[in-house]
Amino acid sequence: MKTVATAFALTALVTASALAQRIVITPSGTRPTIHGPAQAYTGTAVADTLVAPNDPSHVMAVTITFEPGARTAWHNHPAGQYLIVTSGVGWVQERGGKKREVHPGDVIWTPPGVFHWHGATATNAMSHLAIWDFVDGSGGELKEHVSDAEYLAD
Repeated sequence: MKTVATAFALTALVTASALAQRIVITPSGTRPTIHGPAQAYTGTAVADTLVAPNDPSHVMAVTITFEPGARTAWHNHPAGQYLIVTSGVGWVQERGGKKREVHPGDVIWTPPGVFHWHGATATNAMSHLAIWDFVDGSGGELKEHVSDAEYLAD
């Protein structure tokens, strides 16, 4: 009898837990598009936040469109970052590395703690989906702007 009662209690708990979890749809157009803040970007970049970090997930997902010449400042992410290029032509560079060109469909992984920047080329716009995790409430560390000389160097 104890086994039946335990099984019933477990089933009730699982059912209650399943009912508490529901699929949530946030319709397109209900999230505002914002201009990237001047401390984080050079040039014009607009961002659409798709997913903001909250419990139980700590992931952030943002679509960013960079006008020609626009780019992020040097920054890192404590758990790394994925970029998925969706349109245009862009550049990415890790500190101390060579600037690399990226195109639609390219997936870029930046390891945890690696300082880098990304953005459009000087003559083409570029959009990407950026995905990263927050660790202990931090999405990363923002440093200085990428200078024009660094941006245009080969």
